[in-house]
Amino acid sequence: MSILIDFGRDTEFSFERRLRGYLGAVARAVGVGLESCTFDPGTPAAAYIALDWRLARFPGHDLALVWDEVHGWAAAIEDGTATILAYLGGEVLPEPRAVVRFLAAVRADDPDAGTPEAPVLREAGDHEDLLKLVPEVAPAGRG
Repeated sequence: MSILIDFGRDTEFSFERRLRGYLGAVARAVGVGLESCTFDPGTPAAAYIALDWRLARFPGHDLALVWDEVHGWAAAIEDGTATILAYLGGEVLPEPRAVVRFLAAVRADDPDAGTPEAPVLREAGDHEDLLKLVPEVAPAGRG
């Protein structure tokens, strides 16, 4: 019985570590640090990246990226809560470059930037399965 418990702990530890590394890679790719991020490894796993940008059509609201294990990445504005503007769609954990392209399209007011409908990319839970989808990312350089 303890082997199963230890295996479960190892999976969750690996999941949190790899997902945190992926989140850091996406944050670096969009030009912010981990101090701008929050991460909830629960079910559903979720993340938030605060950005220092505002959109012309929402001048009083900061822009953010939000992610969860069901819908993937989305661009949102901060208006007391995170109001979703568009979902990236496609993959639940795309390469950071894909998130950068999506964010650039949202910032450019591209009407084809994502979809307003929340895609269902997977069911929440089974972090062992989700762990297999986390792209390998290079660790942050040390200064």
